[in-house]
Amino acid sequence: MLSNRKQGIFIILSLLIVVVMGFFFKYYTGLAHQWFNNYGAAIFYEIFWCLFAFWFFRSRIAVKQIPIWVFFITFILEFLQLWHPPLLQEIRVTFIGKWLLGTTFAWWDFPHYLLGCILGWLWLRQLQKIGHAKKS
Repeated sequence: MLSNRKQGIFIILSLLIVVVMGFFFKYYTGLAHQWFNNYGAAIFYEIFWCLFAFWFFRSRIAVKQIPIWVFFITFILEFLQLWHPPLLQEIRVTFIGKWLLGTTFAWWDFPHYLLGCILGWLWLRQLQKIGHAKKS
């Protein structure tokens, strides 16, 4: 029970770190800001969703499946950016809609999504170890 609580605390701290870093990358204005704003932030976006899902599904198999599902869903969302029905357009003009659905399709997002999911998987593996740590 104690290790599960400790794991929950580490998940929350991880989410906070990832959100802060994601915003920092998204709104960074220094050198190479275009990469940070467009692609670096996408890496943290993927890690965030991996951590968020792990909050609800903490099994060993979930650690392997969550990054795959996150990549698959964001892959679909990226392709949805090529589709412009009125309802999606209305959602995309909102602040949250822009963050969650994106606005423009870019092939270069995919390698960064993959990198984010790999880093998310590694992060989840570490959190999984915390949840199953043996008492000494």
